[in-house]
Amino acid sequence: MVSPSSGSASPSVPTRRFELLTLGDELLLGLTANGHLTFIGSQLGRRGVMLNRNVTITDDADDIVRQFRESWSCADVIITTGGLGPTCDDRTREAIAAVIGQELVFDSAIEKTIADRFARLGRKMTPNNLKQAYRFARGEVLPNANGTAPGLWVEQDGKVLCMLPGPPNELQPMFIEQVLPRLAERGYIRAREAYVQLRTAGIGESALETKLQPLFDRYGDALSVAFCAHQGQVDCRLSSPSQRLSDLQLQELASECAGLLGEDFMCFGHDSLPRVCADLLRTHEHTLAVAETATGGLLANAFTDICGASKFFAGGCVCYSNESKMQLLDVPEDILAQHGAVSAENAVAMATGAAERLSASYALAITGFAGPTGGTEANPVGTIYVALYSPHGVWSKKLAYPGPRSTVKVRAVNAALDWLRRELIRTHTHAPTPPCREIGLLG
Repeated sequence: MVSPSSGSASPSVPTRRFELLTLGDELLLGLTANGHLTFIGSQLGRRGVMLNRNVTITDDADDIVRQFRESWSCADVIITTGGLGPTCDDRTREAIAAVIGQELVFDSAIEKTIADRFARLGRKMTPNNLKQAYRFARGEVLPNANGTAPGLWVEQDGKVLCMLPGPPNELQPMFIEQVLPRLAERGYIRAREAYVQLRTAGIGESALETKLQPLFDRYGDALSVAFCAHQGQVDCRLSSPSQRLSDLQLQELASECAGLLGEDFMCFGHDSLPRVCADLLRTHEHTLAVAETATGGLLANAFTDICGASKFFAGGCVCYSNESKMQLLDVPEDILAQHGAVSAENAVAMATGAAERLSASYALAITGFAGPTGGTEANPVGTIYVALYSPHGVWSKKLAYPGPRSTVKVRAVNAALDWLRRELIRTHTHAPTPPCREIGLLG
């Protein structure tokens, strides 16, 4: 057992009640997914706070007043999303002002910010946009760099009210850059993450716990462990709510876990699998090309979502027809005729063609039956072939993923990315590529 006095523990955060009110008829009608709960919940969770409740409310003013009055009576921090725009169904600001007894005042500085934004976009500002220039008389404004509706901040009756616009591209940077620092300064959340996270790939949740449990047993109840499984990935979070383990001790334990996991360890923190692959490619000055059928561009999109992708991503090709495979990737016609489009041979030919056509040092190819129709006796629905081209050879792997089409596509992409990640690690640690089940050297 580690002594509680070893290292320095982060200061604890007093327990306070956090509530999130997400507003909008479109959420309750299912027209828009409630991504605000996922985003805000995860951001607060990283800082040691769990949301006590999320309530989704219609745009009706009476409904907003009723729910906000209840939340204001019992919560310490209330975050609202939506209803701050210029149209007639944006009623959040006015409804909440009535509950907390604050006057809304017109702010000429907000008006100028809105007008300047319209001018930059070359658009005419309509009069209803001035509705967004009202703020609470005893509150603060949270600037919105990506939209016209500013956020609003009120501290009253020992409580914090934070009101944010609904569009995610506006809300998310405001929350990270303005709301989290304010909450941390006031001691409502930790100034940094409350846990150390290891991300793993290619190992299941139960196998991961079994492998790491002997290390965890050394710390008894001073250590809290949580697992979160994704498609092809599992996160492991290490924390010490009792503060008996310091941040340094948690980091040392995480490093020991990473060493034990070997290639199954992906990264510390929150980087995605595509970003980890991108960093490896950039670090070693490699380029990557991709060729896809079953995943329809999902693999290429995983890389082009990363800023600066042109430094390592040569390009990709989505080839559904046999003709496009032959014309764009130089897949031999006899391979398609003899083995079919869903085959190890075709996957290898696609990866090779992508690498050669786009002058890339590495290439990934994916072909298969994503479902729900198609498939053969030898290759039923859910069968995926992935191929990896490298300077050292080209291989193919056969995978089988049951489930809906969207799930099959995501799992296929994650499997291809993880294979690339492992190959890059092996290559640059001078470790031989080990024989892998259902992988055959075909090139």
